[in-house]
Amino acid sequence: MNKLFFRILVLLMSLSLIGIILVQVYWFNSSFKNNDEQFKYHVTQVIGNVADKLEQQEEYSFYDKYNRIKDSTGKTPKKEDLLQVFYVQRNTKTNKTIIYSNTLTSEDYDISGSLFNKKFSSERFKNFSTKRVTEVYNNNHLIDNNSLGQSIIPDLKIEKSGSLDILNKVQQQIQYKDIASLTPIEGRITKDKLQKLLKKELEEYGVNTKFEFGVLSSGLATKVKSDGFHYDKDASYHIPIYTDNEGNSKYELFITFPHKKKFLLSELLSITILSIIFTLIIIVAYTSALNQLLRQKHISEIKTDFINNMTHEFKTPIATINLALDAIKNPKIIEDKEKVFRYLQMIRDENKRMHAQVENVLRISKLEKRELDITKEPTAIHEIIDDAIEHVNLILEDRQGTVVKHYNAARTTCLINEVHFTNVLVNILENAIKYSPDIPEIEIFTENVKDMILIKVKDNGLGMSKVAQKRVFEKFYREHTGDLHNVKGHGLGLAYVKRIVEDHNGQVYVESEKGKGSTFIIKIPLIN
Repeated sequence: MNKLFFRILVLLMSLSLIGIILVQVYWFNSSFKNNDEQFKYHVTQVIGNVADKLEQQEEYSFYDKYNRIKDSTGKTPKKEDLLQVFYVQRNTKTNKTIIYSNTLTSEDYDISGSLFNKKFSSERFKNFSTKRVTEVYNNNHLIDNNSLGQSIIPDLKIEKSGSLDILNKVQQQIQYKDIASLTPIEGRITKDKLQKLLKKELEEYGVNTKFEFGVLSSGLATKVKSDGFHYDKDASYHIPIYTDNEGNSKYELFITFPHKKKFLLSELLSITILSIIFTLIIIVAYTSALNQLLRQKHISEIKTDFINNMTHEFKTPIATINLALDAIKNPKIIEDKEKVFRYLQMIRDENKRMHAQVENVLRISKLEKRELDITKEPTAIHEIIDDAIEHVNLILEDRQGTVVKHYNAARTTCLINEVHFTNVLVNILENAIKYSPDIPEIEIFTENVKDMILIKVKDNGLGMSKVAQKRVFEKFYREHTGDLHNVKGHGLGLAYVKRIVEDHNGQVYVESEKGKGSTFIIKIPLIN
């Protein structure tokens, strides 16, 4: 896969996913703000309604008390004319005269403010009524009779009277507010009554969450408050209550919601959960797709690396075989049996080497398919180690290397497959020789740990990084050293080692430091 195309694809997918998440976050934030504004609007409406109802209820209670006192006196009210207005209209053509009079009268039932509040003993409550008279005089009767000093009798007289409810209400409202303003808040409203009123109004507006309330007088808390109320101006909604005749109020109703955020979030819960689920599905799908892309890219790189390495592994033996065959064809050499046998041996060794590489690939393939037949028999580990050393002895001598054995294990019998376990040790020893830039110096240790035997193969090679130590047993993995082919191999040997050791119920791991060599440790259970 083209690296640039892959990077662009990953970038576009990542930007799309980030965009989807940001849109979800923006939507959630906007919805939460809208809910908060709606909540604020509803609460403002609620406390406004409650403030109005408190005044209405107090006013109705006052009027009811006033009317009961007035009815209980049984007295005839004293009437007093306060104002009389006359209006005269005359038509000169018809000599018709209209006289209209309106008399404002007060009725005193002898009820003073002391019955409501001692401080208002001088204030008296009065009712107001009106008497309206319309008189119509035709021709010159009004003038003639006035000149003669006679009483005037109108041709038409209309009388109307009644109570001035508007004036009565205004007068009583003014007096009620003046009297009520001197009453302590505890005498005007109770905590339980205010709580019920608030709860009812909040439920009507769909605000079904816990609330705390309190009435403050000039910024100080009064006894009319809920048990959990704490004054916090920034987190509260408030409104003046019980305004006086000048529109002022020394009392304010505060209401707070301890679980406000939880309530607002609960309204978004269902749609938020669905949004999160769908976002997670997208993330999982994205992760899976990205993982597949990375896997395909990794496989592509492994395939290229494997082909390059295998090509290099076969190139040298084939070239050697061709040179040996060309040399044998030479008439001078073909008669020299010693040289012919040496060249034939070279051909056989190189052919064997290529065969070993093919076998290594086939072994891994069969191991993955569980087709490799591994029969195990009780075997002494030290004999297997000696046999493996013998296999690499020629290579070791060619590099002038040495192997030092430290056999400290007293018990060495394990249930193993001799052929495959020998191959395991040969692979580790070959690596120790290959990755030693100087003369290979190898040490092999054995020891018993409980019911296990530990085999340690220590070399003085290049060593490896921490990252390489974690991945060195992966199939096809090779740590790059600048030149891809400076050390032959295709990353299958140690993968084969791990599979065989694990099939023997054992463990294999490596301890290494860059530039200071490596130690491969194999742990195999003993036969009890």
